[in-house]
Amino acid sequence: MGTSKFDIADYLDSSEMIAEYLNTALEEGNDTEIVTAIGNVAKAIGMTKIAEQTGMSRPSLYKALSDGGKPQFSTIMKVLKAVGGQIRVDPISA
Repeated sequence: MGTSKFDIADYLDSSEMIAEYLNTALEEGNDTEIVTAIGNVAKAIGMTKIAEQTGMSRPSLYKALSDGGKPQFSTIMKVLKAVGGQIRVDPISA
């Protein structure tokens, strides 16, 4: 019996799950982990769809959101908007 590689994108099948996943990455992850999480969400929704909504090319998205990618903040904002998300700042309680 063979095993398949775990891919989180296979489990990001609702807006609630996507929001929880991204919020966890924003709260607990470093910059690389956050970019990877956004890339996983884009993959789950479909890179072609995200490319169309952002006005970016699929290769550019793959490159920006890949491991080690260094996307511009504007790219992050475009992708978050395309996946139905936003960044929000809440005060940190002491």
